[in-house]
Amino acid sequence: MSDARRLIPAAMDRFGARVHAVPDDRWDAPTPCSEWSVRDLVAHMCFEHRWAPHVLAGEPMDAVGNVYDGDLLEGDPMRGWDRAAVASREAWTSTTAHADPVHVSFGWLPVGEYAVQMLVDLTVHEWDLARGAGLDEHLDPESVQETLAYLRGDPVMLHGPGLFADAVEIGSADPVDQMLALTGRTRS
Repeated sequence: MSDARRLIPAAMDRFGARVHAVPDDRWDAPTPCSEWSVRDLVAHMCFEHRWAPHVLAGEPMDAVGNVYDGDLLEGDPMRGWDRAAVASREAWTSTTAHADPVHVSFGWLPVGEYAVQMLVDLTVHEWDLARGAGLDEHLDPESVQETLAYLRGDPVMLHGPGLFADAVEIGSADPVDQMLALTGRTRS
């Protein structure tokens, strides 16, 4: 795997473009994440990206506390995402300022692993968002390959904290199908 940090700004752009393309009548539509509507999925990603500057600076989770609890969308999912993405992008593109290791919800990780975890989240949830909002589901092949390589290593983030559904069996060699299957999703 390469350093996923270089892929994150473009992945954030793609996710943001999808957020801005959600039809007005689809914000409450279900997504492949069984507990989340389209709005809930965007709120999750806002939460993750509001935390990114703190994580990349090496701040322990308890030092930040509950500052990001509550409604980060403030009634407008597009603006909520845009606000979260601005600070996150600045933090990701300032790679010389990144701490190593960084502290996440389940412990300390090398910054490169945190980066690929964020890329996994962006890539998988980009597909979830597209599916829930009825948008084109095409994904960036390089991000899919990076995500798939990480998921095939059975990382703690996949099954440890229960972030994704259990893997499903598929008969497809397509990288997107394989990535989706490893996170408990199918295109059917």
